[in-house]
Amino acid sequence: MEPILLAYIGIGVLTGMSFIGSAYGVTISGNAVVGAMKKNPDSLGLYIALSALPSSQGLYGFVAYFLLQKHLVDSIPMISGCAILGAGLMMGFAAFFSAVRQAQVCANGIAGIGAGHNVFVATMVMAVFPELYAILALLVVILVGGSLPLAVV
Repeated sequence: MEPILLAYIGIGVLTGMSFIGSAYGVTISGNAVVGAMKKNPDSLGLYIALSALPSSQGLYGFVAYFLLQKHLVDSIPMISGCAILGAGLMMGFAAFFSAVRQAQVCANGIAGIGAGHNVFVATMVMAVFPELYAILALLVVILVGGSLPLAVV
């Protein structure tokens, strides 16, 4: 298999899974907002803040693409193609699961606020924990991308 093909598969998994995870996560927390609005419509601002959190993983995937883009040339070495494939798989899966799990935390917080409980700050703190792993995955992509040799064009 050609190294450039491996790299593009890695980029596709990286971006695709991070975008899908964010879309799925925002949908989970958005559904919770719809339910909570029936009970407590005055807290819409808090609901929106919590429901937007899972969108950040898609942004991390977008940033990771731009960091690896400079290596996507026809003369890419095999080691670079394999490294981008591995980093892409790792980042894609980490971002996907991080977004979904963060959305579940946010949805529970939204439901709690809708029921009249003062849990916004606690939910924000708890929602940071799943996101931390998407941030760590992005840092690994940065380190991998920085260690790759630049291909001769």
